[in-house]
Amino acid sequence: MADQETTDAGIRERIKAVIIESLGLEGMTPEMIEDDAPLFGDGLGLDSVDALELMVVLEKDFGVQIDNQEIDPEAFASVASLERFIRELQGRD
Repeated sequence: MADQETTDAGIRERIKAVIIESLGLEGMTPEMIEDDAPLFGDGLGLDSVDALELMVVLEKDFGVQIDNQEIDPEAFASVASLERFIRELQGRD
């Protein structure tokens, strides 16, 4: 059984790959995205349309259901916050 830190890092790396692939961020690698860097605004520069696309891909990729009414904007603030949010959703099952 993998320890929690390894599992968390694996989820973060997958989130980074999903962001790059689904949003077409050419020339970027997962290593270029810091875990706590902002994804929106001055950070990675994502916008609300990117957030919707990302939400759909995360649901599919991680097998979770994200209810629009329960999304805390902070959940999409960074890769680390997305990882925590996904783990919470996966824990509901």
